[in-house]
This record gives sequence, C-alpha cells and structure tokens, in this order.
Amino acid sequence: MTFTSHMDIALEEARAAAARGEVPVGAVVADPKGRIVAQAGNRIRELSDPTAHAEILALRAACAAAKSERLPGYTLTVTLEPCAMCAMAMTHARISRLYYGASDPKSGGVDHGARVFTHSQTHHMPEVFDGIAAEEAEHLLKAFFATRR
Repeated sequence: MTFTSHMDIALEEARAAAARGEVPVGAVVADPKGRIVAQAGNRIRELSDPTAHAEILALRAACAAAKSERLPGYTLTVTLEPCAMCAMAMTHARISRLYYGASDPKSGGVDHGARVFTHSQTHHMPEVFDGIAAEEAEHLLKAFFATRR
C-alpha cells in the first residue's frame, strides 16, 4: 500500500469552513483504494447542530455512499485532532487509519483529553498518524481565532 495524503483537500475544506464563519476544520474519507468518497468542513453554526463536526459529516456521507454503517479499510484525514465524539464515531464506523494535522491539547480526544482509543470499552482502534501539515492547520486555527478576539 502506498501512502497518499488527502490533507490538501482537508485543508481546503477547513478554509471553506472558516469562510462560512465556522471553526476551520476539514475532513476527508478515502476508500481502501485511496479514492476520496467524502469530504466536509465544520457546519455547526450553519446547521445549528453541535454534532456537525467535519469528521461526523464526512463519515455520514461516506457511510451513505458505501450503503453501510461500517467502513473497514477506509481512512479519515482531518486537519485537527478529533474530539472524543468524533473519535468514538470513527470506532463505530471501523475506520482503519486516522491521519490528523494539528494537535488539540484542549479538546482533543485521541492523544489528549479522553484518549478514546485507549479505553477498554472501545471496540475498534484505528492506526493513528499525527502531525501531517500540522503547521498549516495550526495557522488556520490561530488566524481564525485571532479575528474573533
């Protein structure tokens, strides 16, 4: 298997989210052959939905496309370390690999905070690869929040 990063598409989704006034987070789901099957950016404010994180929206679209609630062999690429809700959704979907950019010491649920994948109640744990385009992802987030302070 050859590694192909879809972080460039995730970053495009994050920029589009920022342009909509959303926290700039973008996510991409790829099938086992590396083809993008879903992509999304945060739409929490737009949809008035606290679960409308980029990862959740991309997982929903990927599951709909696959006509299955499970996505074994699929990967999820996201610009920011997923929160506990999104990490748990990945376990339920049986995502095989997670690639993320910026760490989130405040609200992350993978390598910080809840560390969802380390709990005994977690039925599935994806492989995790962090730090992909982290500087650009961090810059998007810092620039977004700087305009709101």
